[in-house]
Amino acid sequence: MSQSAVATAEPNQGERKIRVLIAKPGLDGHDRGAKVVTRGLRDAGMEVIYTGLHQTPDMIVEAALQEDVDVIGLSILSGAHKVLFPKITNLLKQNGMEDVLVFAGGIIPPEDVADLVAMGIRVVFGPGTTLEETAKFIRENVRPSAGLAASSGEGR
Repeated sequence: MSQSAVATAEPNQGERKIRVLIAKPGLDGHDRGAKVVTRGLRDAGMEVIYTGLHQTPDMIVEAALQEDVDVIGLSILSGAHKVLFPKITNLLKQNGMEDVLVFAGGIIPPEDVADLVAMGIRVVFGPGTTLEETAKFIRENVRPSAGLAASSGEGR
């Protein structure tokens, strides 16, 4: 996909960019897809933090807290989503971060998607999902206060 195909949306005066954390939980060693999504969401006008490889659930949630993100994207190819994703969503709840939009992508069997959604993963993007679809989903589903300047911390 050409980078020019990704629609950009710069924030208006008095707004900040939607902040997205892209994370690679577990022992996955392949991060090309995560890097492509990171770049695509940046090109779409979002501020994106990429954690790098081999992140634990604690590391991911701590980074989300530190960076005050609106969205967390989890990229996984290893099949460990059934173990790692519940830990992440539970840690988010324990930290009062239920309002953070969480999505997943990678190689996840279709039969696992309903369980992931039930635990708080809003959507699972599979191979072939476009960057436009991902950016559109984020904009349409992020909490209403995302992107507002001088966030008062309300909602957390």
